Amino acid sequence: MTDYDPELEIIKAKKLLKMKKKSNEKPKSDRELLLEHLFDRGSTVLATAERQYPKETTIIIAKLAELIKSGELQGSISGGALLALFRSIGLNVRMETKISVEEHGRLVSLADRLKQNEE
Repeated sequence: MTDYDPELEIIKAKKLLKMKKKSNEKPKSDRELLLEHLFDRGSTVLATAERQYPKETTIIIAKLAELIKSGELQGSISGGALLALFRSIGLNVRMETKISVEEHGRLVSLADRLKQNEE
């Protein structure tokens, strides 16, 4: 009797292929890791902070990624929480804000609405 089992060999081959793929994957950068944990305009806040404070934001990204990797920071980070973090350490990240009002079933910017009222 032989111990050859074709189903077992297929399973072994699949596992080996999966391990090879995993070893060929490059590890995620700190920024990519952080982006996976951001929601609700978090990526917009991060991009804006990177434009306004590139050196400082790089350091903050590294620290947040370190906390995520260690498990001390779990869950997701909202855009508002990220903005509050930047402001709490003295980086006044200026976000573009828009106020829209509904007019006849469509959204119109407040500036456009005020211009219409002046005319």
